[in-house]
Parts: sequence; structure tokens; C-alpha cells
Amino acid sequence: MRAPVAIVTGVGRRIGIGTAIARRLAAAGVDLLLQSWSPHDAEQPWGVDPGWPAPLVDELTALGRAVAHVEADFADPDAPRRVVAAAAERFGGVDVLVANHARSSSQDLEHLTAAEIDLSYAVNTRATLLLVKEFAATHDGTHPGRVVLMTSGQHRGPMPGELPYIASKGALHQLTASLAAHLAPRGITVNTVNPGATDTGWPDPETEQAVLEVEPMGRWGTPEDAARLIGWLAGPDAGWVTGEVVNSTGGGP
Repeated sequence: MRAPVAIVTGVGRRIGIGTAIARRLAAAGVDLLLQSWSPHDAEQPWGVDPGWPAPLVDELTALGRAVAHVEADFADPDAPRRVVAAAAERFGGVDVLVANHARSSSQDLEHLTAAEIDLSYAVNTRATLLLVKEFAATHDGTHPGRVVLMTSGQHRGPMPGELPYIASKGALHQLTASLAAHLAPRGITVNTVNPGATDTGWPDPETEQAVLEVEPMGRWGTPEDAARLIGWLAGPDAGWVTGEVVNSTGGGP
């Protein structure tokens, strides 16, 4: 029997949540298809992580896992099908989907544009839904099916400066229960994780301090904090958990 196989999207930065998830799943004996899209990172203040994730592929391969990587722009409506097809062709099946990718943008009401709303929904909501569709069609029941989506805490407090982002992420929150109910008869669980404020190198000093002031544990979340929860939800012990939005925030907002 083949090893379990996972697709993990959004693995474009060495200090990102996607990288931590990939390492966690590989340590659990999972083979991996990793997706990234470097032009999005190039638009962001943190920029592209040069050469990544090739070193991660080498690292996890050295651990004995089969690992592949694709660049795919989820603004393209056919990209989700191609990503799932690449995983199924390379590994013979797909058992876990972790939709960790996201388009990030900063637009408040006064600066809101139709183009950014449409693009955020295309990448964050439409692509995720299509990934779930293709994954469910490919899943053959060899291993339990697991889908993990990502949201961003927009249900726990206002985020007025990121309206396209929170609208598209809020849609995933609301889709969780319906997707879970639909896929439960096929043995596929669907859960969504809100990882809370996670330090992946993006916060400026002002933001860093503001978060620390409301964090009961006195620190930001780490990518590994999120990866531990996602690794559990993706594994066999989480078979009775589905349709949940899980807040992993250290007790903070």
C-alpha cells in the first residue's frame, strides 16, 4: 500500500505556515505535493524567498519522503484541477488537502477596488472550493480523507483595513459545515483552522507590540503552533472531528 499523500498549498516561504505544515506531515510519514506562487510574494512587503521551496523538497526527500513542487497561480480557474491532477499522477492518489494559500491585500473601505475584491475571491475562495472539488473526486478511500482550510480570525474581531481578504476568508469559514456534511458519507472530514496572530516575518514593531498586549501567553503564535494542530486534523486520530472552525490563538483574539 502506498504512503498517505497530501497537497499543501502556499509553501512559498521558509518561515511560513505552509513550510511548517509540510515538515509536520512529512515527519508523520506523508508524501507531499507542495504548491507556491512566487509572483504573489513579490508583490508583498516581505518579497520573494529566493530559491524556496527547492531546499525544503531536498530536506524532506532526505527524510525518505516522496516530495514534488509546482508553481500555480490560483487566479487561474483551471489551476486547482492541474494541481490535484499533478499530485494524483505523481503519487497515485491524494488523501489530504491543506489549503493554506492566501492572497493578502490591504484595502479599507475608502480604497476598495472591484479588481481586488474579485482577485481575492478568486484566489482565496474560488480556488479553495475547486481544490476541494477536485480532491474529493480524486480521493479513492485508500486512506481516510482530510481537508483543512485556513481562515484568519475575522469572526473574532474587526479587520477594517483588509476588507477583500477578510470577505474571502470569511466565506471559507461559512462553507466549512456544508462541505463537511456533503463529504462525510465519503469518509472525508473538513475543518478550518484560525491560527491567530502568527509571526511569519511580516509584522512591523507597532503591530508586534499591539498583539503582545492582548496575548495572554505573552507571545505571538509560531508556524509550528499551527502545524501541530493541522497535522493532527490531517491524521487518523481526528476522524470524528469535522465541520469545525478551530481557533488556535493562545487564548487571544
